[in-house]
Amino acid sequence: MDVGAGEARTRGIRGRARERERIGRLVDAADGPGSKVLVLTGQPGAGKSTLLDHAADVAVARGRRVLRVRGCEGEQGLDFAGVHQLLSPVLRDIDRLPTRQRDALRHAFGTDDGDGQQIPEPLVMRSGVLTLLSEAATERPLLIVVDDAQWLDLCSLDVLAFVARRLEGERMALLLAARDESVPARFDRDFPHLPTGPLDRAEAGLLLDEQPHPPRGKARAEIIEQAAGNPLALIELARAFAKAPSLQRPGAIDALPLTTRLERLFAADLPDLPPATRHALLLAAAAGTDRLSDVLHAVPGLDDPEVWRPAEEAGLVRVENGDVRLRHPLIRFAIHQAASFADRREAHLALAAALTHEPDRRAWHLAAAAFGPDEEVADALAQSAERSRRRGGYAAAATALERAAELTPDAERRAGRLLAAAVSAMYAGYPQWVGEIAARVGPLTHDPKLLAEASLCGGWSLAVTLRHADALGFLLPVAESMATAAPVLALDALATAATPAYNSGDPVHRAELQRIGDLIPLQPDRSDRLWAEAVARPFTEREKAVKRLRDMVDGLRDGGVSDPTTLGDLMMLGATAWILDETDLAVRLLGRAMDHYRPAAMAGTNCTVTQALALALFDSGAWTAAGAAAEDAYCLAAEAGAENVAVGAPILQATLRAVRGDHTGARERAAEAVRGIELSRSRSLYVRHCQALGMAALSEGDHGTAYEHLRRVFTQDSPPVPVHHHASPYYLADLAAAAVRVGRVDDARAVLRAVEDHLGTPRSSRLDAIVHRATALLSRPDDAEPHFLSALADPVGARWPFERALTQLDFAEWLRRRRRAAEARPLLAAALEVFERLEARPWIERATAELRAAGVTVAASAAPEAVAGLTPQELQIAQLAAEGLTNRDIGARLYLSPRTIGFHLHKIFPKLGITGRAQLRDVLGP
Repeated sequence: MDVGAGEARTRGIRGRARERERIGRLVDAADGPGSKVLVLTGQPGAGKSTLLDHAADVAVARGRRVLRVRGCEGEQGLDFAGVHQLLSPVLRDIDRLPTRQRDALRHAFGTDDGDGQQIPEPLVMRSGVLTLLSEAATERPLLIVVDDAQWLDLCSLDVLAFVARRLEGERMALLLAARDESVPARFDRDFPHLPTGPLDRAEAGLLLDEQPHPPRGKARAEIIEQAAGNPLALIELARAFAKAPSLQRPGAIDALPLTTRLERLFAADLPDLPPATRHALLLAAAAGTDRLSDVLHAVPGLDDPEVWRPAEEAGLVRVENGDVRLRHPLIRFAIHQAASFADRREAHLALAAALTHEPDRRAWHLAAAAFGPDEEVADALAQSAERSRRRGGYAAAATALERAAELTPDAERRAGRLLAAAVSAMYAGYPQWVGEIAARVGPLTHDPKLLAEASLCGGWSLAVTLRHADALGFLLPVAESMATAAPVLALDALATAATPAYNSGDPVHRAELQRIGDLIPLQPDRSDRLWAEAVARPFTEREKAVKRLRDMVDGLRDGGVSDPTTLGDLMMLGATAWILDETDLAVRLLGRAMDHYRPAAMAGTNCTVTQALALALFDSGAWTAAGAAAEDAYCLAAEAGAENVAVGAPILQATLRAVRGDHTGARERAAEAVRGIELSRSRSLYVRHCQALGMAALSEGDHGTAYEHLRRVFTQDSPPVPVHHHASPYYLADLAAAAVRVGRVDDARAVLRAVEDHLGTPRSSRLDAIVHRATALLSRPDDAEPHFLSALADPVGARWPFERALTQLDFAEWLRRRRRAAEARPLLAAALEVFERLEARPWIERATAELRAAGVTVAASAAPEAVAGLTPQELQIAQLAAEGLTNRDIGARLYLSPRTIGFHLHKIFPKLGITGRAQLRDVLGP
């Protein structure tokens, strides 16, 4: 409903000064500073809807446009029903969208002319919604008001969460209300919440005084006590006490929970209504929608206004503009609960008969009328799920399949439908839901393969969390039990298990990975086996592993990248390349995978691939791209509930801040990342967190603190061992650099010897350079030079520019101190060029100081300073604009609206000291 053109109405609200003030700030934030999203929570009857009405009135009075959507239980199973309701007033502008966005939206709403075979890209569809809303806010700022969010379909919630995360720069704000115990997962943690608490006794008394028959005396005190500050309870109890004084007897309703009390109060009016009115109300309640046409088509004769008049006079409904509006959602429950199952069933069957033209809604009404298992109804729901899947509504498909399974008489078929529901939930990006569905398969079947597939789904749901041992508890038994019976399934489980095994870093898990892998018969050209082997033994027989990797990559060129198997290969081979220090190859493979995963709906997988790409980009020296990928990974992980990435991506962001000189920001981001998290069971994250803090200390010049943090990535045992078998050795040289400055050389040498034994030979070029740099720093001065030379000997080392530049800087310092300044200068110049390109300010200053000490006049470098104040996203936008792309082109590429791109550019220009996009190329360079 668009109320933007209406006049502001005055509503009496008792109390709520804090809530009204916060809502007023949100309305102003639509085109001003401040948070643009607010989640209003409270128990039923707390007044959330009244506050939303107040927000709409305030918005209209302040010149805003308002678009509203209200969740409806009857449409929870219909994909994108909520978004369609929200956008109805502006759908006439859909033809103004970019072609792909327009087509994706039409497909999602079922209004296209296609055959339904092409599944729309979810991110394109969501970007279309954002663009359409942005266009709607062109003339006036826009307030999006969402009521009863707990009853919105999951697809719409995903779209709203996508929009909510991208409101910066838009002339929009979003106000969403939900019951406090049912806040949708997408809005549960990452947006500000405003609890709608109880009224105090004085405010409650004033509200009672405004009722037609204000209670007095003992009844008044009793109502205030029982209502517990709930506004709706106060109003309804006052009305009920006025009509039925017998309710005043002790114990009449005070022992009931508040919601049950209210439902009983609403139902108290039903027996006095005429039978035709009661039947009409039951149909309206069963329809689960405000559309009166649904009810009229179900039973002839209901278009008589006299049928509805008694319900209106009783205050239960309001009929206007062809809609039946129940005064409160609890009335729907009261009507439903007051009717017998036979009456409810009759209502749903009548509605199903009237909705033959809407097969999805018809299927849900048949399901509501089902009396026990019913294959025909289950089949109708399964068909509805398939239609939803083709529209990209994976969450709706999972919901329909889950209900279809409940109605399926045959246990084996029920298990199959539950598995299909779990897969759809996986594509929808709901790991916890996947696990819940998969857990229900076990009691239904004895089929080993079905049980194994259910365990695989359950393990996948945990693999993106920090519950590594629990995930492996599902996955490793599947791999072992299916090793000979279904080797392909076994390898799938083993590859899935490799991720939590890597993240846990527990040697027991790696040993099991290796043992079970040896049980599975060889399958030619399987990337999943290579990935599992690389996790278990990253440094053993590396040369053979790299050859197998490159052979498999060459084989990919013949396959279509859009094929799911090929996409999985890209992801696993890219991750394998990263582990084996084939970093350039990892960036290429993971980048190709992201090009195809990015539009997909598998947020859990999507964020995992994005984080892997961010890590590879960081290692390769593409720090700006790494920062943008880490931000994307975090947003995706927050939406998917993927804890491992939701912690890991901010740790990488902290590391980036550290190496660029923002040591305070780095520590803050690292602290935010692990707040409330126990890292002891996730050694990979623990080690990376230590590195982030260590680099922050190094950038500040606090070498003692740096050594303490970096020393923690190795145990205190004698001899020390890496805390994480793969990640820890890469921080050895940084540990050595801190050690020589704080007199901890002997301790660091013990770590060095242990790491050399752990790595064995031959080592990758990268690790060889790291070990030689550490050895040079920890050697006696006269013995250091051969190790510095060895660290720089292999030209392949240029693939890791920051690490190579650090070695050049260390070696140059060693040379200058031995009065060999002429030899030091080219090393310092090369290192400074890298540091400037990476914007590594602490090391720019150090290299510049060394060059001056070596007799070189160094001009101040303006290039890094020009872009130092830009965020990774701002720099990405600036670079695309410098290439000549329009705001619309950039927005389509980054899944932002053109208005948001314009907003960012207007912030970028003054930061760069320019006035327009024509000057971007001059500032940023070619």
